Amino acid sequence: MIVARQYDTLFHDLLSPADVLDARAKAREIADRIVAPAAAQIANGDEQVDGFPRAVFDALAAEGLFGVGFGAEVGGHGLEHPATATAATIEELAYHSSSIGAVFDVHCILSGNALNQGTDEQKQRWLTKIVTGEIVGAFATTEPDASTDLSIEALKTEAVPTAGGWVLNGHKRWISNSPVAGEIVVLAKTGERMSMFIVDTTLPGVTVGTPDRKMGNRGQLTADVHFKDVHVSSEELLGGVEGNGLRQALQTLTFGRIGIAAAGVGMAQRAFDLIVEQVSTRKAFGKPVGANQHWQFLLADRATEIENARNLYLKAALRLDAGNPFPEPEAAMAKLYGTRLSVDIARDAVQAYGGFGFARELAADGTPGPVEALYRDSKIGEIYEGTNEIQKWVIARQILGRDITG
Repeated sequence: MIVARQYDTLFHDLLSPADVLDARAKAREIADRIVAPAAAQIANGDEQVDGFPRAVFDALAAEGLFGVGFGAEVGGHGLEHPATATAATIEELAYHSSSIGAVFDVHCILSGNALNQGTDEQKQRWLTKIVTGEIVGAFATTEPDASTDLSIEALKTEAVPTAGGWVLNGHKRWISNSPVAGEIVVLAKTGERMSMFIVDTTLPGVTVGTPDRKMGNRGQLTADVHFKDVHVSSEELLGGVEGNGLRQALQTLTFGRIGIAAAGVGMAQRAFDLIVEQVSTRKAFGKPVGANQHWQFLLADRATEIENARNLYLKAALRLDAGNPFPEPEAAMAKLYGTRLSVDIARDAVQAYGGFGFARELAADGTPGPVEALYRDSKIGEIYEGTNEIQKWVIARQILGRDITG
């Protein structure tokens, strides 16, 4: 469904540098042309039947979109503000498809950014393939009993040194892109510390499970990954130094939170635009629904909130580009605010469309529901890459200090 973009009249971007504005414009054109036509099919698919949105992924690769966040030395665009350009790109993708925004986030921010912390040899061996889309990237920290908790006590996946490398054993869960990944960056215990390893998914002992069936984000495949006596070369210890895994993981996840915040803003903007279209054209009691003060005031509030949410993630990303690998509290604030807002406005959209908003498909003529998928897709943003409750704790820690918050 094509609707007017309120972004173009309401938002005046005084934060983004020229290279970011150009990246956003390119991403929007590509998303409108490639992602929008496939969005409904992806949103309403079945992970175990329809699988990974390969055609869209390959088309984005052919456009060179995966290079936006990386340097020219690995085939990327070499932008001055790669993190901010990446976040803006995710917003534009998620405007049409939360799943595609999430696939991009995992491929480029989680896997790609982790690899970007590797040695020059690792970057040339793996990151160049991420940039071209030759392989799909994944990132694995979460386990059945350890998700947000990345303490050494909670982590069960373990790598033990052996001649020429390591032997990896463990079980990871909810690993996005894993059913189609060519490599997975894996967090594991190495003695009393943590390290990250680049694991080729074709290695003996790597088993990827059947994709999970989820409420939303159905084009973002997740699955369990098992490692049984997997021999990993010493060359695949990320960064070449043992014991840096926790810092590498947390730095990557901080960037990931900015990406998820941007995706939330993209979904919120889409839902907002759909509401404006509906209340401007639908009539009730002889006048447009938007003539009711309830909708006028609600839209005024939501427009203000979208402005705030977008500025928050841009500020966090710009701090990251300025050399701060942990741009808190802005990253936590952006993730908390943007994802919560996407859920709130998606719910508003369902209300604005009434029964049609609740419908997945209208049986009378097969018309797809315009906002039901948005409502389903938006919820995961409040959960993954650090629950919103954890983001509140991160913010509180900035206010009160670790001595009080822990």
